[in-house]
Amino acid sequence: MPRPDDAAAPVAARTADDPTADDPTAERPVRGAGGGDDVRRMARGGGLNIVGAAFSQGSLFVIMLVLALGTSGADVGRYSMCYALLTILTLVALGGVRATMTRFVAMRLADADPGAVRGTIRLGMGVAVGGSIAVSLALALLAGRVADLLQEPGLREGILLVALAVSAATVQGAALAATQGWRSQRAFTLIGQILDPGLRLVLTVLAVLLGYGLMGALWALVVSSWTAALLAVVVLVRRLRRVERARPTYTPRPMASFAVVSWGSTLATTGLVWTDTLILGHLASAEDVGTYTVATRLVGLAIFVLNPINSAFVPSVARLHHLGDRAGVDVAYGAANRWIIRLSAPAFVLLLVFPDDLLGMFSGGYASAAAVTVVLAVGQLANAAAGPCGSVLNMTGHVRLSLADNVAALVLNVVLNLLLIPRLGVLGAALAWTVSLVLVNGVKWLQVRRLLGIRATGTGTGATLVAVLPAAALAVGLGLVLDGAAAVLLVAAPAVLLVYVAILLLRGLEPDDRAMLDQVLRRGGRGRRGRSSEASTV
Repeated sequence: MPRPDDAAAPVAARTADDPTADDPTAERPVRGAGGGDDVRRMARGGGLNIVGAAFSQGSLFVIMLVLALGTSGADVGRYSMCYALLTILTLVALGGVRATMTRFVAMRLADADPGAVRGTIRLGMGVAVGGSIAVSLALALLAGRVADLLQEPGLREGILLVALAVSAATVQGAALAATQGWRSQRAFTLIGQILDPGLRLVLTVLAVLLGYGLMGALWALVVSSWTAALLAVVVLVRRLRRVERARPTYTPRPMASFAVVSWGSTLATTGLVWTDTLILGHLASAEDVGTYTVATRLVGLAIFVLNPINSAFVPSVARLHHLGDRAGVDVAYGAANRWIIRLSAPAFVLLLVFPDDLLGMFSGGYASAAAVTVVLAVGQLANAAAGPCGSVLNMTGHVRLSLADNVAALVLNVVLNLLLIPRLGVLGAALAWTVSLVLVNGVKWLQVRRLLGIRATGTGTGATLVAVLPAAALAVGLGLVLDGAAAVLLVAAPAVLLVYVAILLLRGLEPDDRAMLDQVLRRGGRGRRGRSSEASTV
């Protein structure tokens, strides 16, 4: 296998796993400058996405906190089951359109083919709308049976509300994925990560304060989803007006081939995330689901940077691979890996040292989730260390390989859940999920490195370890004298972060790190320079 920086390797030498291999528009000359421009765009887009993801994850965390304090642990569990249904069924309705839209729009823009851009978006949105209607109707008709399966017959009305939200979430996902094909994250962040969760948070708090409880929170989910969907469509239409008018041309065969396999892969990945919640709902109690959800939301705060950086990485690696810039893929992969590890490291230190204290924010009813939190943190730490290896497989056309990995991990997760939950309860679900996540990320990392010959360049692992080890030692020392969530948040967290950042700064940041930091500090790149650097609009 030649190294990816071998410039003599043409794009035509794609494997049979690449569903665009028979697409005549996919043949492009080898060119590119090692991904420098793309990494700078990734830094700007990733910085913007991090601002949005921090807000999104924080909003979801506060929603769970409000429900835990204002309703009951059982209602937290019921909300989590409905949210899991919404997430999974939205992906079913999308039919692989989300990754397909981002990849093919990026490729057609790189080809400077306005007709293909228009055709790609029309075809993708048509599939998304049709799929959303079919899935919503099916769920509405089967709402009672689904509630019985989850051992919550009284949740039928909540599942009907999920059916209303599925269509909106599907349209929103497809439209925002298309805008990402322009290698701009602005619409994705402002609508999908700030407006939608922010409106949902405000409406949920109002619902709980007014005494509407769980049903009020689910209605908030419906209203925020539809508001964001309508705005996403408006933004996409405005973007298309900037594209040269041309008769739409369609490439259904390569798009369908990529979409079907990507769809299966994404469903398996999402199943890996949410299957334990649904199996817990079937084998255990709603209170157990609530406890598990609190732990997962807490751990999710540590890894919140993964999705925003991955979203900025996907269109760039699709473009670089399409243009044959294989060295650029190495550089982009390494930059994304570095950002994920460096930005999440301090949070993992706090989770592993202070799980009991952090869970205290949710009141004493969740003390049993401390061990679950630590186990889940280990799994997510492996996820962060592996970087966006799954996206490398998908965006280089190896979606079938990624599908096989994800299905195997999902099957393993289901089997382990069925074996461990009856014996260990929520801890068994955490162990099943962590084992599956560690194994699938290890396999994907090896495949990217050994089979594709792609190696992350410039991960800065040594510098990160030099910074994180003293910060971890400080956290352990503070753990001997501090007690309670307030002390951890007000004393330990700032101290750990200060030591970690100070050591990184003393060693010196890479130019791309400074670009991302600048974007975050400028709160989403609202400055003039950020506006002029992208042909984007909201």
